[in-house]
Amino acid sequence: MAGSRRLRVAAAQYDISFLGDWDAYHAKIRAWVEQAASEKAQLLLFPEYFSMELASLFPADIYGSLSKQLDALQELVDRFVELFADMARAHGVYVVAGTFPVRQDDGTYRNRSYLVDPSGGARHQDKLIMTRFENEQWLISAGDEIKVFDTEFGRVGINVCYDSEFPMIARSQVERGADLILVPSCTDTLAGYHRVRIGCQARALENQCYVIQSPTVGEARWSEAVDVNQGAAAVYTPVDYGFPDDGILAAGELNRAQWVYADLDLEAIADVRESGQVFNYRDWPLQFRCS
Repeated sequence: MAGSRRLRVAAAQYDISFLGDWDAYHAKIRAWVEQAASEKAQLLLFPEYFSMELASLFPADIYGSLSKQLDALQELVDRFVELFADMARAHGVYVVAGTFPVRQDDGTYRNRSYLVDPSGGARHQDKLIMTRFENEQWLISAGDEIKVFDTEFGRVGINVCYDSEFPMIARSQVERGADLILVPSCTDTLAGYHRVRIGCQARALENQCYVIQSPTVGEARWSEAVDVNQGAAAVYTPVDYGFPDDGILAAGELNRAQWVYADLDLEAIADVRESGQVFNYRDWPLQFRCS
């Protein structure tokens, strides 16, 4: 885990496409990664369910069915992970490959976020709290483990979209050393986007840490799963000495496909927790005296 505590991050506002074949997908991902790498980004964050555009590689009766597309996509899981492993190795970067719905041995599906390191090794965090759409229509099951991941920059955690709205998940991760929380998201309304954004800012405030959000954007009317996508990528910070007064280090233009870049100093997290104007991180336990 030794290494520099400074890093440049890139959060994708990723547009869902209708793809002709795997080569088209490969070319699209390569172009996105190459662009971020050319800007010296060292950690790249893609959105939740950005992988659902891969359903367009199958016939209409499959990509038009919520259940059939989940089944069909399983033949692409390994290929998907290998693609991002190749990209990470080629550019010497960390990539959070959004999320992919992965079938489990019992036949259920998990909404899985892969963190791929520069060696090509892949680890994952499953989404822990499911939305109504996932529970009631898509029948995707919740994960059961809150993880942290060691990187050369320090420990990081992943909160998949809705998970960011529940404070104990990120709290568990920062208490185990994560100074950076990564939030791949997918929201079809502005209200949904703002719920996740507010959750991200709250997690950055109360834990005095960095939080990065990456959403899908644009319309894909051919897909029942990701037909409308709204949001903006951003990097959120503590609201204290040495950080932006509004806690927003960088933010993209709403609903525009683009990368959003920011330079992080993870040593500043320890500093603000030690000598900030307030001690949100340290004072967390005090709230429980009132319960």
